[in-house]
Amino acid sequence: MKHTILIVEDDAAFGVMLQTWLRKNDYEVVLATHYAQAKKEISSKKIDLILTDLRLPDGDGILLMAWVREQLKSHVPFIVMTGYAEVQTAVSAMKLGAFDYLKKPINPSLLEEKIEAALVSGRQVEEELFHPKKVMVKGTSEAIKRLYKHVELVAPTKFSVLILGESGTGKEYIAEMIHECSPRRDNPFIAVDCGSLSKELAPSELFGHLKGSFTSAIADKKGVFEQAKGGTVFLDEVGNLPYEVQMQLLRSLQEQKVRPVGSAVDVNVDVRIVAATNENIEKAIEQGKFRQDLYHRINEFTLQVPPLRERIEDLEEFVTFFVSQANEELGKEIKGVSPKAIAQMKQMPWTGNLRELRNVIRRCVLFAEGDYIEAEDLPVYVEMPEKQAVSNDDYALRPGNEKEQIEAALAKARGNKTVAARLLQIDRKTLYNKMHQLGLEL
Repeated sequence: MKHTILIVEDDAAFGVMLQTWLRKNDYEVVLATHYAQAKKEISSKKIDLILTDLRLPDGDGILLMAWVREQLKSHVPFIVMTGYAEVQTAVSAMKLGAFDYLKKPINPSLLEEKIEAALVSGRQVEEELFHPKKVMVKGTSEAIKRLYKHVELVAPTKFSVLILGESGTGKEYIAEMIHECSPRRDNPFIAVDCGSLSKELAPSELFGHLKGSFTSAIADKKGVFEQAKGGTVFLDEVGNLPYEVQMQLLRSLQEQKVRPVGSAVDVNVDVRIVAATNENIEKAIEQGKFRQDLYHRINEFTLQVPPLRERIEDLEEFVTFFVSQANEELGKEIKGVSPKAIAQMKQMPWTGNLRELRNVIRRCVLFAEGDYIEAEDLPVYVEMPEKQAVSNDDYALRPGNEKEQIEAALAKARGNKTVAARLLQIDRKTLYNKMHQLGLEL
């Protein structure tokens, strides 16, 4: 079966040339010259890879990628093409989730190599998404052993579980573990990113809608609660759920019923709720941002996932696992990490936890020239006073002049985006997207 590649390129002559070359190499090819046209093609077709120009007349490739990830929940790989050839631009695209980048003019042999690697990566991501039992190391530290003991206790029950922990600690993995150890294991596990749901989108996403209930409702749609019948719904970053939607969610959880948008009839549902957040929910309740009754409904049992710095003895095990993953993904044969590099890694702050560790290892494997990752291959961290590494409500992002707020937080954090995101009380991915949208240097 042929793979379908979408080319998003406003230079018509270059786009047609690329399209012709790809078709000769036995790919199905769709060409879009505008951001809006690209969105339409992605929404209506099964696309295996997107080759997009960085700059488009009505948007750009990075915004397109953000839209695909957030709105369509798709993990289709992106390769960004840029005629500007700045390393910083390429790095920014990869930080935001691009598989790779290409500088114009395009080298055909390099293009073919990167397309093949991206398609392999896309298949691996798809397999991971549709296999609930993911292969993952657990660690042997006392902190993580205590957590797994609590997971074993609560999993067979009907309790709603609230998982607390910093960004990147593996909260979704713990939620899947609860599901896999429960009597609901043979039914669906569906994860919902509450942070990406607007108050307009959330009711349709969670509860479904009927055809014609609003302009773009061209067919009936089952919401997450119906799709997960008999299984588990994981509400990730539940602290970011719009306040207006919280009452609807509370009613659904209490009555085990949902009402699709546009319907006058309730639908019975049978799901278990596992929620997660890195926010201080109790503070949000005091500030009137989160309903106390909903908090008690989803918090029948609490699990605290320890940050990597509190289980640093597990770091080597994760490093070995992530190197193996990256070798398979990138077609490399890195044998491991040198003792000096391991010692240095144990001194790093790892504010992004396991997600940050995995990303660092992937980059190191990609650029490593020898058999081992050495200390000099690791990123350089700027040490900061403890008081600056802690979130401060004075810098929390609020409606208004977001550009000035972000610039102030970056100045306070001395350019460290991980720390700036914590000051702003948003995750790092959201910070990158907002910086890109506001034209701030990444």
